[in-house]
Amino acid sequence: MTIPTPRFLDAGEAALVVEFGAIVDPLANDYVLTLDEALTSLAVLGVLETVPTYRSLMIHYDPLVLDRETLIAKIRTIEARPRSPRRPKNCWTIPCCYEPPFGEDLSHIAEAAGVTQAQVVALHSVATFRAYMYGFAPGCCYLGGLPTELAISRRPIPRPPYAPNSILVAGGLSLISTFSMPTGWWVIGRTPVRMFSQVRDPIFLVQIGDLVRFKSIDKEEFDSFEQRSTSGELVAEREMLR
Repeated sequence: MTIPTPRFLDAGEAALVVEFGAIVDPLANDYVLTLDEALTSLAVLGVLETVPTYRSLMIHYDPLVLDRETLIAKIRTIEARPRSPRRPKNCWTIPCCYEPPFGEDLSHIAEAAGVTQAQVVALHSVATFRAYMYGFAPGCCYLGGLPTELAISRRPIPRPPYAPNSILVAGGLSLISTFSMPTGWWVIGRTPVRMFSQVRDPIFLVQIGDLVRFKSIDKEEFDSFEQRSTSGELVAEREMLR
């Protein structure tokens, strides 16, 4: 896709949203992350926090220290610089058990997609996903790259809370959850990996822009990984790409 000129949208009196395009796309997300990294490296006085999403960067700032026009001018300077293609920093392999009781919606996903349950697992576990953003709840990681065969609609009515660390799919995306909550997504499996931990550095395991793959495991393996994860061991595998 061709990235349009960024749009500058006010979010109240102390936040600015820099928006790139209107669709979820890896190139748009690259622009968001490149701007985020460049702005962070500049350590602009008055910038308090940045929040990257699929196609926009929200910048929280102190209007008593930094005015909107000066902030936009700095962003335009960053955007005017030549840029090289951005490469992901890491590729994570995350174990996932699709067996009962973890993949509780597997039969519906298979029926809606017109494939067998084994094909659902195969499609999901061989795909390479991109971590686009965290949102909705701490550590909930939204992933692009779901195979088109599994791009089913959301539930017509939200379901009751599911188990923490479930893996979900809906609307062409996959999600690694962290907390139990109601959802309109479909539960495809569960991972023993803790994406969010306040006693770990980093608190959020996967960086935005990283690649993610799922490794299919059986229930016995899940139970073993779960015990190790509960004791604080990292059971996800990381390959550093740069």
